[in-house]
Amino acid sequence: MHSPAPKTATGKPLLDTALGIKQDRPPIWIMRQAGRYLPEYREVRQTAGGFLDLCYSPDFATEVTLQPLRRFDLDAAILFSDILVIPHALGQPLRFAQGEGPILDPIDETSLSSLTPEKALDNLDKVFEAIERIKSALDDKKTLIGFCGAPWTVATYMIGGRGSPDQAAARLFALKHPEAFAALIDMLVEVSAQYLIAQFRAGADLVQIFESWALNLDEQAFRTHVIEPNRRIVEKVRNAIPDAPITGFPRGAAGMLAEYAQETGVSVLGLDFATPLAFATSHLPDTLPVQGNLDPLRLVAGGAQMETRAHEIIEAFSDRPHIFNLGHGIVPQTPIENVARLVDIVHGR
Repeated sequence: MHSPAPKTATGKPLLDTALGIKQDRPPIWIMRQAGRYLPEYREVRQTAGGFLDLCYSPDFATEVTLQPLRRFDLDAAILFSDILVIPHALGQPLRFAQGEGPILDPIDETSLSSLTPEKALDNLDKVFEAIERIKSALDDKKTLIGFCGAPWTVATYMIGGRGSPDQAAARLFALKHPEAFAALIDMLVEVSAQYLIAQFRAGADLVQIFESWALNLDEQAFRTHVIEPNRRIVEKVRNAIPDAPITGFPRGAAGMLAEYAQETGVSVLGLDFATPLAFATSHLPDTLPVQGNLDPLRLVAGGAQMETRAHEIIEAFSDRPHIFNLGHGIVPQTPIENVARLVDIVHGR
């Protein structure tokens, strides 16, 4: 069940908001804020070679993490990485194909034993080095966000081999091979928790669990595949890092949103852009900090409609701690001037 963390101000507006301390204005960061909409990112991406080379190079990862903060007055940096570094660190082959996104060699019930969780953190040591570098370069008032993919979301890629609109391969795997599926989730819970703990110890102020594929599950499967693994991660992290601030982002949770927040114990609940503002305000505890939830395409289009919607979101959550963000990741075709305008709106300018 959600209980607000101790309200001791840190001087970092976004971190303080996550701790339950309402600010005069909502702090802002943008999901995927280091990305292809920035020409400086595209330049580094070309230099780095493959996408994983970018993720695993402390020099490149630090540079692209900091790029958005040089352009915009954002309140946080988020580690540049990918949720699929976990299966890669477990030994599952992963590649990023141009125009196709991530592709993995799919696992089945017989190949789980080939994964090597005991080696995973060692394989991610460059990520922790990047966090240390980013932390040392950040302004004292900026929050550093680390993250991982949630077990269900990561499992959908591991089983299906790529992203899917309905996660059918993973849903069927869980139904046909419940013991193997449970073993995979157990493995991902443990490794993900240790990964987040290591990120905190390297310098992260706050972490986010990306449950990007929480949709397409019935309520029973949602409780088993989404709520319970997220709850276990939160518990394990806080056993090592007491009162650790953790954001949960269950995209597509819909009517399960309040139950997710209550049962997982996340510090902040991320809202996707399909979540009605009135639903969130009426179904969530008014002490629970929320994050979100502008439609990324409103940011692409810009203009009066974007400004109006941004003000509506700010007003809807004005009586609670609120971190302004998009309701999903920024898209590559987003005009930079629209991002600058959005930041100004949130800042009250």
